[in-house]
Amino acid sequence: MSLSYLHQLALLHDLLSEQQSSFEGEVSEYQQIKRLVKSMIANGQLNDDQLIELLPEIYHYSVEGESVQNIEEHIQSNTQQLHNWISAIEQVKD
Repeated sequence: MSLSYLHQLALLHDLLSEQQSSFEGEVSEYQQIKRLVKSMIANGQLNDDQLIELLPEIYHYSVEGESVQNIEEHIQSNTQQLHNWISAIEQVKD
């Protein structure tokens, strides 16, 4: 069973928000973020230009997160981007 577009957005939002607030993340979360972003790009239902431009950045963030030595540092160095991505998702969700 695949997730609907809105459920994918909600899940992506939740994963990124949790990382931003806790400065913690698991490799499995980064892998899930990658799968969500790939699916959202592939399904073509996204019609928000800002978010379309941000998805490759989120994908790159998750790729890096899978292999970093210090996840907390990775999240801290991407705090502003996380804020921007979360805000963009919130605008599309609402």
